[in-house]
Amino acid sequence: MTEAISSGFDKVVASAAEAVADIPDGASLAVGGFGLCGNPIALIEALLAQGTTGLSVVSNNCGVDDWGLGVLLNAQRIRKMTSSYVGENKEFERQFLSGELELELTPQGTLAEKLRAGGAGIAAFFTRTGVGTQVADGGLPRRYDGAGGIAIASPAKEVRTFTTGTGDPAEYVLEESISTDFALVHALRGDRHGNLVFNKSARNFSPLAAMAGRVCIAQVEELVEPGEIDPDTVHLPGVYVHRMVHVGTDIEKRIERRTVAAPSSTTTPDTKGA
Repeated sequence: MTEAISSGFDKVVASAAEAVADIPDGASLAVGGFGLCGNPIALIEALLAQGTTGLSVVSNNCGVDDWGLGVLLNAQRIRKMTSSYVGENKEFERQFLSGELELELTPQGTLAEKLRAGGAGIAAFFTRTGVGTQVADGGLPRRYDGAGGIAIASPAKEVRTFTTGTGDPAEYVLEESISTDFALVHALRGDRHGNLVFNKSARNFSPLAAMAGRVCIAQVEELVEPGEIDPDTVHLPGVYVHRMVHVGTDIEKRIERRTVAAPSSTTTPDTKGA
């Protein structure tokens, strides 16, 4: 659909605004993150600032009302979400029930495999997840009509019986892979050739999202020279990354729900989303 802004092997661009400048209205995006952990917030805010709208976004969730993908949602820049979890965003609920937002709710493991398959060039796969439910049978609301009725419902999917290694026949549902126009991810470290290293749980969906995007844009906290990352520690090879922007280590990170132990307890505070 488009070519990287940078030339040669050096994939670094000067700013987040430059990195996302060619993402047009109506584009599809695969976005890394889980809850508020590993959100590419600098790229999201740059996309918000340039006014891109009508986006179709694939991500595990849609952030919260004022953070992560929630900032695009609040500005009504997202037309459709493909997610596995949507429970932390009141504006998401409002837009979905009012018919302003389309939602393709997808089991979490299935969503991960759909992204991985898209990046690997696999058109579809069969899985047991969803068999015997509306995931396979169809009828899940994708868009409401604003008056309590369903304007668009999910279609029925092909179900086929296979005999696996156990020798017992079982039903499997056909799931199509996902590929998108662009991918946005956040990484701890990257070299100028695009090789990325993620920080612990912030890795989450990011490698899969990156693979699924025809053009992958990464924001990195630490920018190093080629050869400074041990090849054995690379989480995502640079072949999947088309451009990068250095955002620094002091970029703001938020915690979705901070849980603090009682004063007399020695329990370590929950740092989900750090």
